[in-house]
Amino acid sequence: MRAAVTFAALSLLLAGQAIAQTPAPATPTTPPPAAPARPAPIPPAPPPALIPGQPVEFRPTNAKSQTPAFPNQTRAPYTPSNVGFAVSTVAEGLEFPWGLAFLPDGRMLVTERPGRIRILAGGALSSPIEGVPPVHTQAISGMLDVAIDPHFTKNHLIYWTYVEARETGSGVTLARGRLVDGAQPRLDQVKVIYRQKPDLVTTHSNYGGRLIFGLDGLLYVTLGDRDEMQWRPLIQRLDTGVGKVIRIRGDGSVPKGNPFAGKAGALPELWALGFRNPLGITFRSGALWVADVGPRGGDEIDRVLPGRNYGWPVIGYGQEYSGNRVGDGTVKDGMEQPAYYWDPVISPSSILFYDGKAFPAWRGSAFVTSLSQQRLVRLQMDGDKVAGEEPLVYDLKERMREVLQAPDGSLYLLTDNAKGRILRLAPAP
Repeated sequence: MRAAVTFAALSLLLAGQAIAQTPAPATPTTPPPAAPARPAPIPPAPPPALIPGQPVEFRPTNAKSQTPAFPNQTRAPYTPSNVGFAVSTVAEGLEFPWGLAFLPDGRMLVTERPGRIRILAGGALSSPIEGVPPVHTQAISGMLDVAIDPHFTKNHLIYWTYVEARETGSGVTLARGRLVDGAQPRLDQVKVIYRQKPDLVTTHSNYGGRLIFGLDGLLYVTLGDRDEMQWRPLIQRLDTGVGKVIRIRGDGSVPKGNPFAGKAGALPELWALGFRNPLGITFRSGALWVADVGPRGGDEIDRVLPGRNYGWPVIGYGQEYSGNRVGDGTVKDGMEQPAYYWDPVISPSSILFYDGKAFPAWRGSAFVTSLSQQRLVRLQMDGDKVAGEEPLVYDLKERMREVLQAPDGSLYLLTDNAKGRILRLAPAP
């Protein structure tokens, strides 16, 4: 007979009150409006207790006949870390916050979907930074991610991605500008340094749009597939920025060593291809990792190597919204397997590998934010493979947009709501 799991006391301090975390998966919410004919997600069964050694996910898969390519590629065993932590609200009242970045002095930049960038200092939000170009908001996209230059203390440059309306459609655009502090912060010398190609007309749109500087000082940017059947042939083509990861310099030029540079008909900025809606990007020991949102199932995390093809829409786990299988199945020569996948979906919206000092037991773990499952997911790693899974912060029942590690080792979370918040996870007192 299965016994209930005894958890370590988790002191979640929210709005000045302690909230106990109970061992029950959160109920998924209805996804945002999307293209017609998409069925509602599978409703959850009454949640059982989380049992160490048993998978966290208990619902049936969307794709009934699929099997993982290797052990623990999906439904890894529940592996509690028994870490006590406290959750506090750092800021609130943000309109669908999307991206977060720390400035060297401890302040933070935060983006809001309608087209704003603000500075957070001491719990107070600045007015929107002036000088930001017009942003095209569409479905669940608009203003996207933000990052600071590796030499910010000298040049004060920040970078941000956003959806730009164009004459023949829209696309992800990357811009940079010099941040000027003051009572009314502003951006000077604003310059667009990259535009996703080609411009496309879409309704729902998977834009991707995460960006990060690597240890090589170069910018890596994720670009979505735009979520339209008519544009799918562009994903596997090397002359488009659809469903790709790119690598460029901070001025928009292409560095030496990109895998497709010099190849006839290929965009030289391409780094890897075959992605659907890559909303998470991070580095681990110099290796690039991406979190990619699948269709009905097939959410995945990938260790991204230069020049590799990650399959979409030729192969993938889960199934199409129509109920059909994805492309040619789950395996194909010349295409990479995900390091981990979920079916049904969790809608992964960011990823990081923890290496801070605040939570020693979490060092080496991957953290993934979930929109539809409204939680923070910890993945215990064994090399490049997942050995265990642990859901965290699911009692809040808020869509989680991004997780970011602070210099002191605490974790910061963005909640994806009309009245979004910035939360901080710190060791329990």
